[in-house]
Amino acid sequence: MSASNDEVTRLIQSWQSGDPEALERLLPLVYADLRAMAAYRLAGEENGPGTLQPTALVHDVFLRMAGAERLDIASSAHLFHVAGRIMRNILVDRARQAGAGKRGGEWQRVDLIEAMGLPIPENTRLGLLDSAIEGLEKIDPRLARIVELRYFVGLSVPQVAAVLEVDERTVYRDWALAKSWLQRELEA
Repeated sequence: MSASNDEVTRLIQSWQSGDPEALERLLPLVYADLRAMAAYRLAGEENGPGTLQPTALVHDVFLRMAGAERLDIASSAHLFHVAGRIMRNILVDRARQAGAGKRGGEWQRVDLIEAMGLPIPENTRLGLLDSAIEGLEKIDPRLARIVELRYFVGLSVPQVAAVLEVDERTVYRDWALAKSWLQRELEA
């Protein structure tokens, strides 16, 4: 992250306390990092008409965050988690729309499934993956967060460890467990 975590956290708290100028100062500090996350997530996408660009994805994230009735963000790490969750929701929504009969039926992008080496069969629908992640979240929220941060946001293990404030070994162990659990759920 380009700005200090303390500065970002302070601005988040000011924004949530009702200071609109804090949001104006916050956005430039986190924009580049969020755009890099979006670019990583969208890498390999075809540049055809209607393809979501990293800038558009980040803007959608900002719009959803700004339009939320109540958004409790405690820190810079939490901000990136919330942004990752919103990116996931946007991408899942787009995949569902693409999968609708009038928009291409069973069409699916293989590069999304192969990203991050998740053990997901080629014909897996993102809606099913999303449901599986929701099930995982009920069992162990940290495992679900790791999947979101690795798969949807594209963070490396050291980056995930920093965001979650845990040891890298914990992330490696939890990542392996989450992949195994998801594979079992998606094959069922």
